Amino acid sequence: MDSKLQIISGAFRGRKLKLPPMARPTQNRARIALFNMLGSGIIDFNDNFMVWDAFAGSGAFGLECLSRYANARVLFTDVAPTSIKTVRDNLATLAVGARATVVQTDALAAVAKYGADTDLIFLDPPYADADLGRAFVARMARVARSGVVLIWEQEVGNLVAPDENEWQILRDKTYGRARFLILQKI
Repeated sequence: MDSKLQIISGAFRGRKLKLPPMARPTQNRARIALFNMLGSGIIDFNDNFMVWDAFAGSGAFGLECLSRYANARVLFTDVAPTSIKTVRDNLATLAVGARATVVQTDALAAVAKYGADTDLIFLDPPYADADLGRAFVARMARVARSGVVLIWEQEVGNLVAPDENEWQILRDKTYGRARFLILQKI
């Protein structure tokens, strides 16, 4: 699918991204704002770190991390075969080697396997299933170490919040129909 979605900054700046059918990608301007917020001291991008693009879709968030930060490793997961193919196609033109791992799996079921090893998680479940995001955040609370940052994209009208005993809300921003909660594990 042809799109206007592209990598915004870094080594792969300007690269156009393919989209899987029926995708609802995080728009370019929202990703710019997210990375500006993350760069304001929320994450220490000087150290090696692991990113999990949990409901990857096109993989735009994880690809942006690979482009911006040479010390980032990214895990892309999605249950849909078309999304996995799209992520692999988008990665194929980038020379990132072992810095990227693509796994076709249910993100919720994968929390036990991958959750403890991540530093930054981008959570963008289907808007039609608000409970999926809530369940993911609750499971991550059981395995994530203190300081882990989770970006939870949800539809503006849902207004679902995490357990305040587990997660601190660092930012709560709205861009169009998307609401972004930037959370840090307590």
